[in-house]
Amino acid sequence: MTAREVLVTPMATIPAWAVLERRLFDAVEESWRVFAAKFTEADGRLRFDRSLANSRDGVDDFYEAFFNWPAFYSLGGSREILDAAKHHWRGVTAQLTEAGMLSEEYENGYDWFHQGESLIFFYALCAADPHDTAFRDRARRFAELYTDARRGNYDEASNTIAAPHNGALGLLPGLGNEWQSYPASLENMRPYGLPLEYLPGISSWSDLEDPANADAMGAAMQAVLGAGDVPINLASTSLVLNRWLYDGDEASERWIARYVDGWRARAADNDGLIPDNVSADGTTGGQHDGRWFGGHYGWTWPHGLLSVEMGALIGAMNAAFVTGDNSYLDLARTPLDTVLAQAITASVDETPMSLQPSWQDRLGAASAEPALLVPHRFGRDGWFDFGPMPMSMPMWLWWFSREDADRERLDRVIAGSVESSIGFGPFRDKEEAGHERPWLAFLNGENPDYPEAALAGALGQVARRMALVAAEDPDIRTVHIHFWQRVNPVVTEVLTQLIAGAPQVLYNGGVPFAALSYEDADAGRQGLPADVAALVHSIEGESIRVELVNLSMTATRRVLVRPGRFGERDIVSVTSRGESGADYPGATPAYRSMPGEPVQQTVPVDAAELLVELPPNHRADITLVTRPSGRRPSFGV
Repeated sequence: MTAREVLVTPMATIPAWAVLERRLFDAVEESWRVFAAKFTEADGRLRFDRSLANSRDGVDDFYEAFFNWPAFYSLGGSREILDAAKHHWRGVTAQLTEAGMLSEEYENGYDWFHQGESLIFFYALCAADPHDTAFRDRARRFAELYTDARRGNYDEASNTIAAPHNGALGLLPGLGNEWQSYPASLENMRPYGLPLEYLPGISSWSDLEDPANADAMGAAMQAVLGAGDVPINLASTSLVLNRWLYDGDEASERWIARYVDGWRARAADNDGLIPDNVSADGTTGGQHDGRWFGGHYGWTWPHGLLSVEMGALIGAMNAAFVTGDNSYLDLARTPLDTVLAQAITASVDETPMSLQPSWQDRLGAASAEPALLVPHRFGRDGWFDFGPMPMSMPMWLWWFSREDADRERLDRVIAGSVESSIGFGPFRDKEEAGHERPWLAFLNGENPDYPEAALAGALGQVARRMALVAAEDPDIRTVHIHFWQRVNPVVTEVLTQLIAGAPQVLYNGGVPFAALSYEDADAGRQGLPADVAALVHSIEGESIRVELVNLSMTATRRVLVRPGRFGERDIVSVTSRGESGADYPGATPAYRSMPGEPVQQTVPVDAAELLVELPPNHRADITLVTRPSGRRPSFGV
C-alpha cells in the first residue's frame, strides 16, 4: 500500500451534507440498540411465541428485520452493529430451526421471491466480514444445495430447478405443506385476479364463490403452479455467486453461466422475452399446455414484471459479473423493452392496478397526474395491469453496464414519471428504496440540494421508526410477523447512494455491489473512518467523482478508496482539486484565513486502491478514472 499524492483543502466552512451524514450514522447507532433491547431475546432471536407449523411462509420476515445492519457497518457503522447482526442471524436461525422451518441452517423450501428477501441479510454479512470462517462455510454449504445435483434442487440433464419451492429439502411439490382451497373470500388476493385463467367453469373471481370451484382452483394451483422451473429461481445464482466470491470455485462459475444460459435459450425461442414456466423435462410452457405465460410468480400471477424481471435481472447481472460478458443483460433488457412498447399515458388514480393503493401512497397528489404506465402482466386477454415501472430495474441495468442504450431506456422511464426529481419523498417501504429519480438527478447535476434533503429525510425516517418503537409493545403471542421490519430503524438507501454510489440492493436476492468501497486504513476495517463523510457527485462511464471530508478538529484520518466492491476494477488515474497559495489558518489577528487559487492535478495510479490522508478539518475532491482489473472478483480473503 503506497500513499498517493492527492490535493486536500482546509475548510473555511463545513459542508452541511457532511455534518448530516455523520449525524445519521450517530442516530442509527443509538437507535438499533433500542430496537434490539426491546424486540429481541438474549440469544438474538425475535420475541415471538406463535406456531409457524404447516406453512412454508415466514422465514424471510424474521431475517428482514435486520437485512441492512451489516450493510450499515460496511459503509462506516460500528463493529458493534456487525457483531449484533451476526448474533441476530444466529438467534433467528435457531428460532426458525426450532419452528421446523430450516434444515442445517437453510430454509426447507420456498419460492425465490421470498428466499431472496431472506438472503440479502446473509450476503451482506458475508461481504462485511469475509474472514469469518463460519459464514464462509455456510456460504459453501448453501451454494452446494444447487450446484451439487445430489441435493435434489438442480437437474443437470434438463438444466432446471424444477419446482417453484426449493431449498434444504430439495424440490417441494405444490405451494404449501397442505392442500388448500382458494375461495372468493380471500379479499386480499382479489386485486391479483385468478391464479389460473384456463380452468373449466372459472372465468371470473365471482366463480370462486362456488366451493367446488374454489376447491378446483386450489387443487390446480398445487399441481400446476407448484411444479416446474420459473424465472424467479434465477435469484439462486446469487447464492452461488456469494460462495464463488470466497474461493473462485470454477464449478460454481460454470453453474451460474449454464443455468442462466438455459433461460437465455428459452427466451431466444420466445422472441427474446423470457417465458415463465418450464416443465421438469426442460420444455418451455410444459406446465401450461405450451403457453409461455401462466407460471408461479410469472407473467400472469401475481406480480408479473416485478417478479419475472427481478429474477431475470439478478441472474443476468450475476452471469455477466462472473463471465465478463454483458450480453447476458439482454435477458433483463427485453422484458423492459417489451412492456415499454405497450406503454400508455394515464394517471395511477384512473387506471385500475393490483398495486394501485401502494402507488397512491407513494406518489401522493401526483397519482392524479398523467404518467407513463406499463403493463405488468400478460394473460389470456393480452397485456394488462398497467402501472409505473419500478425505477430500480432500469436503474440497476444502467448502473451495472454504464452503456448508452441502458441509459436511454432509463431516461425514457424518468421522462414519463410523475415522481419529483427534486427533494426527497418522505415514504419508506420495507425495501427502503424508491428514491432513485432524485438521486439520479443529483448525479446529473440537476438536483444539487439532494444530499442535504435526502440525509435530512433519512434522519426523519429514523425518528419516525423510533417513535413507533417507543409507542408499540406488541403481544408476542399475536404480533404480526411483518412488525419488526416495519420499525427497523437502520436506514441505508441514502448512505448507499451518497457513499457507495450505488442504488439500494435488489431486495429479492441481489448481491451488494458498489461503485466505491472504503477501508479505514488505520483501524483495518471496512467502511469510512470515524468523522469522515463521503459524497459521490457523479458517475459517468469509467469516471467517478467523490468528495471526502474529515470533520474532526484534531485527528488525521486515512481512508482507502477502492472502485467496485470485489476488486473487479482498478484505478487508472486520480484528478484532485485544491488550492494553491492558501493562507490557512492565517495570522492570529486576522478575521479569516485567505483562500488560494483553484488548482488541480492528475496523477497515474494503476492500482486497486487509493490512499487519501485527510488532516483535521480538510476535504479532498477527487475524480477516479477506472478500468476492469482483469482479476477474478472476490471478497479479498
